Amino acid sequence: MRSRFWWAGAFAALAFVLVPRPSIAQAPDNFRWIDFHSPNDQDVVNWVTRALQEQKWTAIREIGVEYDQALVITTNRNSVQGAPNRDTFSIWSVSLANRALVHLIDGTNLRITDWLLLDPSSPRELSVLYDDCSDCDTTTYFTTLHYDLRQHAWAVRWLQGGGKTIAVWSVKAPPGVVRSQVYAVMADSNGHEVLGTWSHLEYGKQKPAEDSVYRFDVDSRTGIERNQLLFGRDAISMKEHLCHGQDLVPGLSRGQNSSLCGGAGEEKPRFERKPVTSPPKNNQGQSHPQ
Repeated sequence: MRSRFWWAGAFAALAFVLVPRPSIAQAPDNFRWIDFHSPNDQDVVNWVTRALQEQKWTAIREIGVEYDQALVITTNRNSVQGAPNRDTFSIWSVSLANRALVHLIDGTNLRITDWLLLDPSSPRELSVLYDDCSDCDTTTYFTTLHYDLRQHAWAVRWLQGGGKTIAVWSVKAPPGVVRSQVYAVMADSNGHEVLGTWSHLEYGKQKPAEDSVYRFDVDSRTGIERNQLLFGRDAISMKEHLCHGQDLVPGLSRGQNSSLCGGAGEEKPRFERKPVTSPPKNNQGQSHPQ
């Protein structure tokens, strides 16, 4: 049985990574974030809570609504003594018509970034970064969340096996191999945004180094996401754009100071801000001790 409580604001001065951050781009006209403190939104909060009652979570962190679907972010803490930075998150699509539930992705250290225009003929999509684990050799993933008009539900882009999306950064490498990497979301000449990644593996004397350069975008004719391994001039152009482009989306790039881009060397690991226990002022949590 879940008992409701208001989260303490002990860390109110710190940024909370699950909060929708002020974005450069505008959200779709039909989208809004639910205000947990508003009496006008309590019906939605209660509806979502009942839809999720059989799932594993300890707090509902965010609810966004577009048309007849709620985009819901929950977090789970394994024990009442657990540290906040070890919380996991799940993202769901919840029908506001019949409580139908679609599970989208899981992970840790969720960072909501900006609304991206991947397809000029469709509304902007909410981009996020997240990790696969905490206190480990993490891999960081990228995706966008959008309302799928065909399915009448929220969906994620580039979903692959194992429930993960696009790996854009990883500290993992085989023994004896040195990995360097760069990624960025950037504006395209056609008026929309694309993701580029460049991974460079040094094998020492074992064999020649290997480069993998990818472009990820959405096909405007079909609305389906694509990934393309680049070669030759296309790869060279993408490398140059990743390192020296002036139209990179803030918060969605990394590695530009590495040796790949002419820096002094691979950038040192960055300790990204972890979730804290204080939600935004419009938030409300629920506890479920494990």
